[in-house]
Amino acid sequence: MSGFTPTVPIALQIRKIIFEKFNNVDTNFTNDEIFEMLKANGDLDPSWIIDDTESLFNDLCDSGLARNIAQNFTTIYLKLFDPMEKLRCNACGNDIYLGTSEERICPNTDCKSSI
Repeated sequence: MSGFTPTVPIALQIRKIIFEKFNNVDTNFTNDEIFEMLKANGDLDPSWIIDDTESLFNDLCDSGLARNIAQNFTTIYLKLFDPMEKLRCNACGNDIYLGTSEERICPNTDCKSSI
């Protein structure tokens, strides 16, 4: 991969997209849909492919935000456990998006501060 550094960490971009487009516990969404939106936003290493984001989507499931309801090759179908809310991390200064029952820890991999 190149030396590209996104303006906003990719994990936070993913959470923002979910908050803005899929913030409903009855709505299914896929990693492919979110990856296409990331590419369209332009703040993603242009050499990345969907496989480069797999660990980020696994982290969403591990955090308790979403659950994997199905998988087909590289496509992961997800659904939220709880609605998300927008917060501000005072440590890193980023807007963050957490599920209402998620632990109050900044999802920015470079921060991880308590909220």
